[in-house]
Amino acid sequence: MSETNEEQRRADTRVFMEENVQKYREKIWELAEAILTAEGMELVEAECLKMPSRWLIRIFIDREGGVTIHDCSEISHQLGDVLNVHDVPPGPYTLEVSSPGLDRPLVRDKDFLKYRGSTVNIRLREKFAGSKHFKGELIDFIEDDGQQFLIVDVSGTSYRIPRQMVAKANRVYNSAGEIMEDS
Repeated sequence: MSETNEEQRRADTRVFMEENVQKYREKIWELAEAILTAEGMELVEAECLKMPSRWLIRIFIDREGGVTIHDCSEISHQLGDVLNVHDVPPGPYTLEVSSPGLDRPLVRDKDFLKYRGSTVNIRLREKFAGSKHFKGELIDFIEDDGQQFLIVDVSGTSYRIPRQMVAKANRVYNSAGEIMEDS
């Protein structure tokens, strides 16, 4: 097989795997959200990673007042049973259920709205205003002309970052373990 054909085969395999991982993540999200809603909790994030010999599924849960280790254990048992029934993902997997922690990821629109005024780290898929990383105060989350934007103040400069460019966003805490709130 020529080097070009081998490169194309690898690229095709990578795209196929990424599409399957996304499909499994969406199904896991759907199943987890149903369980959590029934238990009065919310799904913060669901990660689905294909490791060499097994899948790694990470579920981050929360509720008003926070979650306990018992909550995480109970959801882990319930979700594990449901994943096994649905055979999602196929094959062996490790399931981790935890609270989002101090540096909670901001994933959903309501997360960005809820944490306005907080210091955030934002990593972008591509450069914007010369950078792929912004750390500053989340001023607002707006919709304008059908597009969503994060308004972030970085050292006195305000950036209007398109939502679809955000690869990862999370709250920032200081060395004492306290959430940094700009006020």
